[in-house]
Parts: sequence; structure tokens; C-alpha cells
Amino acid sequence: MFNESDRETMEFDIVIVGAGPAGLSTAITAAREAQALGIDINICVLEKGSEVGAHLVSGAVVETEVIKQLVPDWAEKDAPIQCQVKTESFHLLTANDKSVPIPTILLPNSLHNLGNSLVSLGELCRWLAIEAEALGVEILTGFAAARLMIDENNNQVTGVITGDMGIGKDGIAGSNFTPGYALRASYTVLAEGCRGHLGKEVITRFSLDQGSTPQHYGLGIREVWEIPSSQHIEGHVMHTLGWPLQEHAASGGAFLYHYPDNKVAIGLITDLNYSNPWLSPYQEFQRMKQHPVYASILQGGKRLGYAARALVKGGLQSLPKLTFPGGVLVGDDAGTLNFLKLKGTHCAIQCGQLAGKVVAQACQNGAEQSEITAYTEAFANSSLYKELWQARNAGPAIHKFGLYGGSLYTWLEQTLLEGRAPWTLKDKVPDHATLQKVTKASSITYAKSDGVLSFDRLSSVYLSNTFHEEDQPCHLQLIDAAVPIAKNLPLYGEPAQRYCPAAVYEITNNDQGKESLQINAQNCVHCKTCDIKDPAQNICWVAPEGGGGPNYPSP
Repeated sequence: MFNESDRETMEFDIVIVGAGPAGLSTAITAAREAQALGIDINICVLEKGSEVGAHLVSGAVVETEVIKQLVPDWAEKDAPIQCQVKTESFHLLTANDKSVPIPTILLPNSLHNLGNSLVSLGELCRWLAIEAEALGVEILTGFAAARLMIDENNNQVTGVITGDMGIGKDGIAGSNFTPGYALRASYTVLAEGCRGHLGKEVITRFSLDQGSTPQHYGLGIREVWEIPSSQHIEGHVMHTLGWPLQEHAASGGAFLYHYPDNKVAIGLITDLNYSNPWLSPYQEFQRMKQHPVYASILQGGKRLGYAARALVKGGLQSLPKLTFPGGVLVGDDAGTLNFLKLKGTHCAIQCGQLAGKVVAQACQNGAEQSEITAYTEAFANSSLYKELWQARNAGPAIHKFGLYGGSLYTWLEQTLLEGRAPWTLKDKVPDHATLQKVTKASSITYAKSDGVLSFDRLSSVYLSNTFHEEDQPCHLQLIDAAVPIAKNLPLYGEPAQRYCPAAVYEITNNDQGKESLQINAQNCVHCKTCDIKDPAQNICWVAPEGGGGPNYPSP
């Protein structure tokens, strides 16, 4: 029997959970600030993926000015910037075969992308990891931060414990059992991305969301295609609104980015406040690709990759308090994505820069401190705060007034008032509480995939290169095992069957016809949608064994 006191301990000044843009920019900035202060600190970055970038949904438009701020000589160091955005287009899809182009002059400046750059987020973070390691940062891949370390008084985070390896489905340690490490830190930085399970814990434990509206989310589903050269326009960015989601009174938006080498990234973001329990974001994405606007580009092409990930979109009014005793939240773990711009990478990097500087300065004192209030002050005085403040009403406006009314409101506020309205809209209904009962909702029947433009979920999961060691405890935990059949099925038709983009959840019948919820955890692509949208809030996503999950290729 393993004794917890025998767990090997490693000591660090700063432990950062997550090697995404927020975590790596925190590490780089902290290391540089320590050099400027003339102090020696040791920084560790934990990444649960098999390598840096493995769990990052690549294919993004990025404002490269923030990369230049983080790494001033980025061009000389061959930053993996795929290409600049040269042309852009916007369309309102009004029906399954109709669309209206939207002149760019009618769009708020925040939605314009000319001058920005197309990147692979995975490649960008692998490049940033090299920069961090050159500064002495230690990066541990394949290690999941499973739980927080809390001091004996139960009021301060003192580090994290990595997941144990070699525990079977029955919860018993096998012959290959290896205990995780206790990584003790003066300061712990949580940069796990959207709906991080440790971030979720500290927000609840320390009531960081008091005074904030509920966070809101979208589910982004993305594919990478190689298309005929005659249909490819390198550096072109296209965004669409409307159909198919609008057909079911749901909201969201879609994109298609033209990368070099005849590759495109195409995706649909479905706002998770939708009300119809029969809706499937995955199937809506498959429908969307049949629209002539997209089909004309994809026809004759080959699908190369698949990915899915939830994203934050609540805005400034949904941000929790950014500090907790012993650490800070950065990037999407806090909720800093700019919904109006449809971008979060530059926000995550800016947030990491703010955090890295003040955490390094706190380490200069040579003693652990309860909270780093300087981080809150730096954020409140930053250009990032100003940007998020000006965009704060865009998301709630869509939720309150619908796609057309919300879009008109946003255009008026951003164009006439430049985002400086003397009021703040708030959406106080969490996404999990918006579903209608099945008796009141219109049923939705989806066509069978054609294998040309639309595909089934299992073939998509295969393209995500997802792998989990099967003999391990299920990382999708039910708080009450009876809820899916006793409550969710009769009330909502068990919507997990439909909102999961990886066919993890299915209702099965035994020989006696008794229904049960089967969880195919090995399919999980770590999108966190189940943790967000489950109407009973009965599903809790926790980290599986380190190294498990998707391994997303670059565009």
C-alpha cells in the first residue's frame, strides 16, 4: 500500500500548469524578469499532453504584435508564422443553399483580420517552449497535474501533485504502479486552458467568482483539409454566421482559413447556451460543410485532421478574481478570450506576460506570500483589460437579443460608441441551465454521413490520434451514477449523447432491456463540453494518465 508521505517531492519557485500560450508566456516573462532582477529562480511547466502542442487545437488567426512583445527577435528566430492574412470575406448563411456577403465596411474594426497572421497554435507553442527552455525553464511533458496541494490550514495552494501511473480501472495499483510527484511551489500558476479542472477547483474553493456572472462557453469543432489548388487562396480568411445553427434558435459562427500548401482549417463554434436538447454541434458542423459556400472549397479535397475544444466567451463580466492564496489564473483558465474578435491567443500571451512579471517580482522577496495583489492591479491597468472592457457586451447581446438583434446592437455600440457604452449587459443564466425538456423541444433528425463532406464521429476521433491507456480509472466521473438514466434521460433525452463531439457517451440496453449510460472514455478528446453542458452538473472531468488524449497534427 502506497503511503502518501513517501511521495517524492520536488521544490520550485514557480509551477505552471499548462504549456499553452498563456503558460509559456508566463514562464518566459518570469525567467526574463528574474534575470533583470538578478535573482535565481527555478520554474517548472507541466504539460499533460505527450508533447507541447499535442492538445492544442491548431489553426488560428493571431495578432503577431504580442509575439513580438514576448520574443522581440521572433523573426530572426524563425517563429512559425504560416502566412499573413491577405484577403477576407464574411457571409450570412440564410438557408442551406443561400448566403449574403457582408461588406467589410459594415463590420466593427475588431472583426477585421488584414495584417494578422495564420499560425498553427501547436507549432507556435513548441517554438515558445524552446525559447523558455533556453532561459532555464524546465518543461515536463506527459505529466498531468492531478490535484492541488493545500497547506495544513487548508487556506493556501502550495503546489500540485502529478497523476499516479499504473492504477487499474478498479482503482487498485498494478505491478507497474508509479506514484506521481509532489511539486511544491512558492507560487502556482494555472494555465490549463478553458474549464481547467484545477482552475475550476480553486474558483470554487476560494469563491473567486463572487460578483461575476456565470462563465459562458462555446464548443469549437475543427477539421483540416487539403484541397485542390484551383480552390485555394493562400492567406484568405472567411467567416460566416447564421445557418445551420440559426435554424434551431442557436447561435455561433464558423470559419475557414487558407494555409500554405493547399491546406485549409474549417470549423464551427456552437454557443453552449443552446436550448434544444436534440441539437448536436457535431452534426451541425457536418451540415454546414454541405452549404455551397463551404462545399465549393472542400469538394475534391481530402480530410486530414479533426479536433474539438470548448472555449470561453463570457467576457469581462464573467472573469473570476484572478488571484488565490498561493497562485494566479491566466489565459482561458481565467476566461480572457475576446469574443468580439473571435480570438484568445493574443489575450492569453498578454495575460501570461502580466502574470510572469509580478510572480517573478514576488519571488524576489524569498518567501511565500498569500496572494499577489500586484497581478490584479497590473491587469486592471493593462491594454488587455481595456480591450476586454470595450468588447464586454458582444456576447451577452447575442444571448439577449438573438443573432440579428445582438449583431445589430454590437455594430451600433462598437461603431458609434467604440465600445464605451455606459452600461454592461449581463447573462446570469449558466449554459447548463438553458435546455428545454424533450416534451417541449422540436426533434431534430440528422442525415447519415456521406463520407465525402460529412463523416461519423468515430472516424473523426480516429483522425484526432486520440489514445488513452484503457486500464485506468475513468476520468469522466459521475457524481451520482443514477442521474443519467433517472433524470437526464426522461427530462432531456440524455443530451450527452449529442453534445459530445467524440461519441464518448451512449445509452445501451442489457439483455433485460435495462438502460444504462456507457462512457467510452478512451474516445475523449478533452474538450470539456460534458463538464460544462450537463444539465445536472453531474459529470466531472478530471485529468487521465499523463500523455493520454489527442495528438493533434498541425495544419
